[in-house]
Amino acid sequence: MLNTKNKKVSLGLMVVSIIYLILSFRLPSYAYVPIDSDVIPIALGFILLLLSIALFFIKDTGEKVKIPMNDLIPILIVLGFIFFYILFLELLGFIIVTALFIFFCSWYLGYKKFLSNSLVSIVLPVAIYFLFVSFLQIQLPSGVLPF
Repeated sequence: MLNTKNKKVSLGLMVVSIIYLILSFRLPSYAYVPIDSDVIPIALGFILLLLSIALFFIKDTGEKVKIPMNDLIPILIVLGFIFFYILFLELLGFIIVTALFIFFCSWYLGYKKFLSNSLVSIVLPVAIYFLFVSFLQIQLPSGVLPF
């Protein structure tokens, strides 16, 4: 039954998605909000479950894909950026951490225009923050900022 790599990986992803869905359904619900805090995690959990089921039925070609060392280092550095993003999200808040993440990740990946990179990294998180807080009434971590 588990003779291909796709089937083994998909079963692992199915277990992860089921655990994620169980934890998502246990999120507290809030009254008087149009979109509750568990909607997006539940949707992401079902998407992961459907994609893992689709992966189970995809034929494995058996070819080994090796990532070149030159590509592996930037991937690990971006994963490090994501790790620090998650680590400091609650402490510093969504706007500050997202702005820093966008700026430094874009700069590292080769976008060297300082002014436009700065503007995008500031305007985008502020717009997303106020969209979620004002229109969707979903609270994002405010961190050290007073709002």
